[in-house]
Formats: sequence, C-alpha cells, structure tokens
Amino acid sequence: MKVIILAAGYATRLYPLTLTQPKPLLPVAGKPMVEHVLDNLTPVSGIDRVYVVTNAKFAGHFQKWSDHYRATKSKFEFTVVNDGSTDDTNKLGAIGDIHYVLKTQNVEDDLIVVAGDNLFSEKLGDFGKFCREKNAPVLALYDVGNLEEIKKYNSISTDAAGRITFFEEKPKNPTSTLTGIALYFYPKSTIPLIKQYIAGGNNPDQPGRLVQWLYPRTGVYTWRVPGLWFDIGSKETLEEANQIFAKFSDK
Repeated sequence: MKVIILAAGYATRLYPLTLTQPKPLLPVAGKPMVEHVLDNLTPVSGIDRVYVVTNAKFAGHFQKWSDHYRATKSKFEFTVVNDGSTDDTNKLGAIGDIHYVLKTQNVEDDLIVVAGDNLFSEKLGDFGKFCREKNAPVLALYDVGNLEEIKKYNSISTDAAGRITFFEEKPKNPTSTLTGIALYFYPKSTIPLIKQYIAGGNNPDQPGRLVQWLYPRTGVYTWRVPGLWFDIGSKETLEEANQIFAKFSDK
C-alpha cells in the first residue's frame, strides 16, 4: 500500500508564516503537522512507501525533513515529488497532484491519500482495517457539529451500508453536520478511474470533487473519524490546534 500526502499548496492565508515554510512543516505541539499525520498512519499495516507531493518552492524543505524523519523516527520509505508549480497561478490542484504522482511514479497499488495539514487526535489503524475489508473507495467523515460550519466543507448522505448516496461541495442548505475530509482510500482497481477523471477535463482542484464524480460510478464507502479532527486554515486554528494537540502529543 502507498500513501500520498498532499502538500503542494501555498497557504497564503497563513502568511507570513508560510512565506518561507510549507504549512505541513509548521510545528503543532512541538513537531511538524505532517509528523502527526504520519504517526497516526503508522498502525495501518502494509504501507511501504509515502509520496509527499509538493511544489518547486518547497520540495527542498520536504526532502530535508523526510531524510531526517526517515533516519530517526519512521519505518516508511519516502519519495518527495515536485509537481513543478511555483505559485497559485500554475498549481496542478489536489486531484491533479494525485494524478501526477500516479503517472510519474508508476504507482499501481492500493492508495491512501491524506492532506498534510489534517490533524487527528486518534490513530488510524481502524481506518486501514476498514479499507482492507471493503476493498472499495473510502471517504473519511467527521461531524463538525453545526449546519453553518458545514457550508465551508461538503454535505454527505449515505445508505444503510455506509455508501455515499449524495455529495455536495459547499452546500447552501445542508441537512447533515457530517462532512467528508481529506482522508481517502483508493484500491488499485480505481486508479484507472482517477486517470479517466483527469483525462475528461474535470476540475483538478479540491480532492472532494473526485469523490463527487466517483460515487455514481462505483460504490464509495464512508468511515467516521474518531476523536478530534482539525483542518488548519488560519493562524487562529493553528494556535487552537497547538493548545489542544499538546494534550495528545504523547499518545
């Protein structure tokens, strides 16, 4: 199994913190965000390589970090993939970056895709077990707690088996507080569909758009994230995460 960490954004809302440092390498509770992500993925069995897809501005930063992390803390092998973009005007988008890794690294394997700034308070071993059991695409869900908040994300409906029956990005009138977050499983059998999505000229940006396109074509299951989830998008959420995740740093 392979992991793709999405880390090619420029995080302009966090300037000046991210002018010279990529957002996933900003510290939260004493270590880079991306290390929290990887530490929580460690219990997932079968992962043998992590691809960190980033941009030309920050590829060197991630290479230096991954060399040190691999040598001191990790059982994973790492490949830093430079997508060649230099700013928001020529970025490939999240789905474009997934496709770029698949194409340039010749990936033909089961795949976990996760955003490098997604923080979880709990380990993700059960996510890995669930994905192996279903052997079908899986989207992680989180209950954000109120309908106003959901308007920033996406709205999901599922059937009794947990398969997606409705998906809408940034809903105006949501009826559920469950949202899909940037943690996905794509079995090897769906890789041709990802390539088909890009070849069809579909929007390559927000990763949820791939799920929205995919679920009418093949069953996409959902998995509820336990504990807390944080999406770091501003200095305020970064500070809040620092305070909260300090409590989980030794887990």
